[in-house]
Amino acid sequence: MAAPFHVGVFTPQGWKTELRSIPDPQDQWRRVVDTAVLAEELGYDSVWVYDHVHNVPVPSNESIFECWTTMAALSQVTSRIRLGQMVGCAGYRNPGLLAKITSNIDVMSGGRLEWGIGGGWYEHEYHAYGYPFPAAKERLGILRDTVEIVTRMWRDAEATYEGAYLSVAGAQCDPKPLQDPRPPIWIGGGGEQVTLRIVARLADCSNFGGKPDEWTHKRDVLREHCAAVGRDYDEITKTWSPELFVRETEAEIVEAGSQSFW
Repeated sequence: MAAPFHVGVFTPQGWKTELRSIPDPQDQWRRVVDTAVLAEELGYDSVWVYDHVHNVPVPSNESIFECWTTMAALSQVTSRIRLGQMVGCAGYRNPGLLAKITSNIDVMSGGRLEWGIGGGWYEHEYHAYGYPFPAAKERLGILRDTVEIVTRMWRDAEATYEGAYLSVAGAQCDPKPLQDPRPPIWIGGGGEQVTLRIVARLADCSNFGGKPDEWTHKRDVLREHCAAVGRDYDEITKTWSPELFVRETEAEIVEAGSQSFW
């Protein structure tokens, strides 16, 4: 029997300057909300946001609505659709606070949180907001410690964890998430040596982009990591994030694709 096929959609948030044509910030926000509500009405399974504070491909002083405040708001205007981040940046928030934020969102939404997290990559944002931008090895270590801490705080009355980069001692997080045993954990990224090994150890869902043959290759690498760490490969939901362009003509689709940031 084939696995169920689920489709999610990003709501416009401003990161790719997709709100530029709307001059008023309140009207921009209404577009964010209206899109999420429409996605639910149309039967989409999930709605997603980014976790960025500067536009791409270069910072351009265009509106971007922040990830978790957007999640909180959307949790109150929807009732069925699941709410995810593709993906949160582990370096932008203290992991104990992130456990609290995610737990609250799961409660506020009635148990609809999909928790997405990654190591972070947009160096300009880090420097502009005063975050250190360490080497990839450390950023991925921070990602690993973050997932370990958040899952413990979701589960334990008082969580203690001493990692290579992050730690908590007797940290409490109440209320706990509603979902049993926990909200699904999505780890984004396709790094073959480290990221996919973290996915094999800690994630419920993976997400990587690229062309179909590239996605298939990453999937096979993930299978190898699962075998190495003793994880059932089929336990992990494998997902893909393509860009889809809807236009009147094929020429317009080609033109839109040629301007893609990816």
